[in-house]
Formats: sequence, C-alpha cells, structure tokens
Amino acid sequence: MNTIVTAKELGQFLKLTESTIYNLASNGEIPGFRVGRSWRFYLDEVLEAIGMTGLEDDFQVPASHSSSCAA
Repeated sequence: MNTIVTAKELGQFLKLTESTIYNLASNGEIPGFRVGRSWRFYLDEVLEAIGMTGLEDDFQVPASHSSSCAA
C-alpha cells in the first residue's frame, strides 16, 4: 500500500506531536517529501524506517479527511 499522509495524520498514528514529525523529517530521521511548504509521507516508508513494518493496514484516515489522494 502506498498511502500518502500529512504530518498531522502521521503524528496521530504514531502518537507524536506534529512538530516532532516536522523535526524528524527535517533532520532526515524519517523519509518524507515537500509539496510546496507542506510535508507529505509515504506511510509504508516511514514505518519501515522506524522498524514498524506490517502496521500499514492499521492506519485509518481521520473522519475529517473527506477526500482521498489519487496518485
């Protein structure tokens, strides 16, 4: 699965603050990419980088996220 998530969504999933996610990404400790000024993350790549592979299916898009990203 190639799910793209925001820093806020990733933080909610990993139980980390959004600022922690930004710091980890800026320091290269988790993989991510910029779209303009916003960070985006491939969930499977982040989970692999932190040694949590296999949890991709546990991720649920928050209810307030009404549209899905098409790649």
